[in-house]
Amino acid sequence: MNINIRLNPLLYSFALLLFIGLTACSNPGRLTILNNEESFTSFEIENSYGHNILITAADTLGAVGFIRDGKVNWLKGIPEIKKSSENKFEYVWKTGSDTVILVTKVSEKEIQFDFSLTDKNNKASAWVINTKAEPGEYFTGIFERVVDGPQEKSWAKGIKESMDLRGQRIDVKLKPTVSAYAPFYISSGNYALFVKGTWPGVIDFCKEYEDMVQISFEGPQFSFSLMMDESPAELVKRHALETGPSFVPPKWAFGPWRWRDEHFNNDKYYDGTKVNSPYNSQITEEILLMAAYDIPCTAYWIDRPWGPGVRGFDDYEIDYHRLPNFEKMVKWLDSKNIKTMLWIGPFVMGKMADTAAARGYELESNIWRNARQALIDFTNEEACKWWGENGPAKLAKIGVKGFKLDRADGEKLLDSLNLFTSIGTSYRENYNDYPRQYVKATFDAVQPILGDDFILFPRAQYTGSARYGGMWAGDTGNPPEGLRSVIIGAQRCAVMGYPIWTSDAGGYPKNINRETTKRWLGFACFSPLMEVGPTNNRVFWDMNYEPSFDHELLAVWRFYTKLRMFLVDYIYDHAKIANETGMPVIRPLFLEYPEQKESWEDWTTYKFGGDILVSIVWEEGKTKKKIYLPEGEVWIDQWDKKEYKGGQYIEVEAPDYKTPFFIRKGAKLQLPDLNELYKESVERTKIKFDLTELESKENWQLK
Repeated sequence: MNINIRLNPLLYSFALLLFIGLTACSNPGRLTILNNEESFTSFEIENSYGHNILITAADTLGAVGFIRDGKVNWLKGIPEIKKSSENKFEYVWKTGSDTVILVTKVSEKEIQFDFSLTDKNNKASAWVINTKAEPGEYFTGIFERVVDGPQEKSWAKGIKESMDLRGQRIDVKLKPTVSAYAPFYISSGNYALFVKGTWPGVIDFCKEYEDMVQISFEGPQFSFSLMMDESPAELVKRHALETGPSFVPPKWAFGPWRWRDEHFNNDKYYDGTKVNSPYNSQITEEILLMAAYDIPCTAYWIDRPWGPGVRGFDDYEIDYHRLPNFEKMVKWLDSKNIKTMLWIGPFVMGKMADTAAARGYELESNIWRNARQALIDFTNEEACKWWGENGPAKLAKIGVKGFKLDRADGEKLLDSLNLFTSIGTSYRENYNDYPRQYVKATFDAVQPILGDDFILFPRAQYTGSARYGGMWAGDTGNPPEGLRSVIIGAQRCAVMGYPIWTSDAGGYPKNINRETTKRWLGFACFSPLMEVGPTNNRVFWDMNYEPSFDHELLAVWRFYTKLRMFLVDYIYDHAKIANETGMPVIRPLFLEYPEQKESWEDWTTYKFGGDILVSIVWEEGKTKKKIYLPEGEVWIDQWDKKEYKGGQYIEVEAPDYKTPFFIRKGAKLQLPDLNELYKESVERTKIKFDLTELESKENWQLK
């Protein structure tokens, strides 16, 4: 594209300084203004690692503009250019009665852009930039969902979209319940764009214009960074460290977890056996039978309702009818090396709701099922301290070691420009940041009590959340496409800087798809965290359809939890690597092998840490798997020990219990004989244990 660069003589010296200042930096290269005095202002940023980045106009669209009263005001002409320091430049445009200022700050491999208007009384409501997309350019990041809109669309039958966001228009604003977002994406052109701040935005990845990414974010100012580097991995690592570093859970948190959606305290176990346990019957049943089947469990978490009140969550008190002898039960679980975890929300109920209202600690919010609640204003330090001490900290003091942080993703939040938090931010500006505030307040409450021996795992995420906890993938459906969606979601979250991730193994269904659940158990084993449940509030020995005693599902559950225990140290080490370097635990193939085009295509295959390659079968009825093995390594199939040279596609047998995975030749990781372990699991799970006999082995002491 031949566009003349015309500068009047008075500005020439500033342009020369701009040229010298930017080219003197090692990277990125030159930033050039591409326009004449009458046309839309465009920029070209030299990228030493890929194609140059063009912030450019198209047809009647400008390259950069601000929105006021619903109208876009595009920047035109050549700005006045001022140099304020070695790597800092200021550009000034006069557009009618408005003056627009752009400040650029250049550091190694990055340019920061800060746009603002000088008239503080006549603010912009939003800003727009348009960047050119090259043919075949690949984009990913931004959100965990496969597609925008109602989350069910992400596991709709026949869905085709996957990791690449090209062709999608995305609303960068929290939506329940699959709700990990980050205003950050990477390009296959070896650059990334990161929008600073928390205002909602919209990004159109070549949907309206096939060669343009249109980016619009609300707010009176607009700040973003263009990052360039030699590979996608370096971009991901830099962003993860800038917004983190990520939280490292204790080692026990990397073992298998178990949960169900609700717990009832019955007088009989599932098989009609009388309950003699002094603790909740369903928790007791699961703990005793998991031990009998030799199904490892390092953490057990209890969902709401676990407290009194109409929604089972009043005043952070324990409902002792549902959970008798709770404090002693926590110690009983501890004696079996099983940590106790609880569900919490960002609101209070019962008397605490009245206190929060009286003290001004609450945000106006949506009512939850006609129940009185007070949504905590986490911008209020006094409110955070009060909530933390009377909520999570109180539970931590009785031995609770983990919290599942639900409901911070728009189910309760009101979205308004006319309502304000305690620090004066509008509810709309605060909306995306609320999950980070929530997990930070929880972290600040429990860390002084528990040190580093706890885990927090919210479902909603935004910039900065990863510093304080992991996450889980919301309430995902159980069709085969539900499993498909979390394979994509895990890798998107890795790109966005959320490395400590999990999904509900088996999804969150009304009815379980058994084949999908088996596949999902394998995927859970090779996820950074592994939680099994809620399985429709049932356990595999007590399903609500035939066969009720599903020993095949039991066998797969046992197999993958046993295998998981061999991986705990390995995953823990990689969680520390994520914290120290920014390199995620789950790694899309293009992070490590970007020069291999197949690594951008085979999204069902990913690296799990540095030495393991996993390939997930998600389609129903499929018993073979085509897998790309990256070039540069020899890969050893862990099911049959065959060795394959990388740089080729292979096909392997993959019945429903078998997750294909490979170890890089030369790795020191030692795993058991998988076929023997599965055979052992099948035999062990055919037994129906007598719960009366299992109870008799427990020394119930309630001193």
